[in-house]
Amino acid sequence: MMFKRKKKSSFEGSGLILFDKVEEAIGAEKILKGENYPVKLVAPPPTLRKGCDLAVEINLVEQMGIERLFEKKDILYLEILPLKGDGELLEIVKITDFKDAFMVKAGNMKLTFDKNTGVILNASGGGCPDIPYLHVRMVGKKLFEAPRPKEIGFTLCALMMDRALMECRELWKEGGN
Repeated sequence: MMFKRKKKSSFEGSGLILFDKVEEAIGAEKILKGENYPVKLVAPPPTLRKGCDLAVEINLVEQMGIERLFEKKDILYLEILPLKGDGELLEIVKITDFKDAFMVKAGNMKLTFDKNTGVILNASGGGCPDIPYLHVRMVGKKLFEAPRPKEIGFTLCALMMDRALMECRELWKEGGN
């Protein structure tokens, strides 16, 4: 089975919205996506971090609209910064291609699936109390039969595991399944 990964493009004129808390970054990303803004949850370079270790990448052309939306919805953020070579964004999602399996790492969470069957081989990482539960509920199931971790988990680890699952599903679809 041939897997060819499409290169994801980054935004023109990138900027970062910095937050004090992880929950604020996650909530802001959800609201912005709900309003059809092209955004991505990222890990800012250490030189730009001011609060938590997550940020939302935006197209700076959208900054004024985003600021108005945040004001209207009372969304807290620390600052919006243009990216001018202050450092590269660190990808939250990383993919390792093994001979017969892919491992997708989102934050500290890892999900591995069989390339030929789409069956989840392992779910691990983090230190959150719901990870053993997620492992039991997911391992041995096909990617599209496994429950979404964000729907059955309760922690940031569950959210990152959910991101890993969604990336695995994209890989599986791109492989022609």
